Amino acid sequence: MRLFARLIAAATVAVVLTLFGKTASAQMKVGVVDVQRAVMQTEDGLRAQATLKKLFDNRQQELNKRQIDMQKQKEDIDKQSHVLSQAALQKKVDDWTRQMQELQTTFVEYNKELEKKQKELTDPIFERVIGSIKRIAGQDSYDIIMDKATIAFVRSDLDLTDRVIQMANGGGGGAGGGGGAAPAPGPSGGAAPAPKPPAPVAPIGPAPKP
Repeated sequence: MRLFARLIAAATVAVVLTLFGKTASAQMKVGVVDVQRAVMQTEDGLRAQATLKKLFDNRQQELNKRQIDMQKQKEDIDKQSHVLSQAALQKKVDDWTRQMQELQTTFVEYNKELEKKQKELTDPIFERVIGSIKRIAGQDSYDIIMDKATIAFVRSDLDLTDRVIQMANGGGGGAGGGGGAAPAPGPSGGAAPAPKPPAPVAPIGPAPKP
């Protein structure tokens, strides 16, 4: 699965909170949150990833099995192409083509199923994370809390991500930044990213011709 659509949209803008009583000339208090990591590393986010990975693995195994079967059928047709009648061979070719089209359709349907399940599981987490960001902003008088994905550099002491995760998990979210306790997930460590849809199942060469 690709990155959550709502998270990608959220990463293009800052979560801006202007508090009452501040004058335009006052120094602004700024924080940052890695919204994607906050969603993925909450307790519910980790459970969602495990659920999605299990679903993805099951669907991928089924697609792989069917693709292997299609390859075997094609090889069998190639071997029989010189002994079968033209009508019999054409029937096998047509059947193979139909099954390949069905496999492509199944792939599209599985992708839609994964995306729907992903949205179902992660939307509530996303909303809870945004709520936690707003609570921290109100408690500590932050003027602006930005999504870390929108900026090139930020001091680690301004990173509130771990605090947001703690609060979203039901903790109090104590004072102070949270950039150093848990690294952002990546290919080599941290929480596993949401599973990506399987690569498109391309036809295994052209259909054998009589």
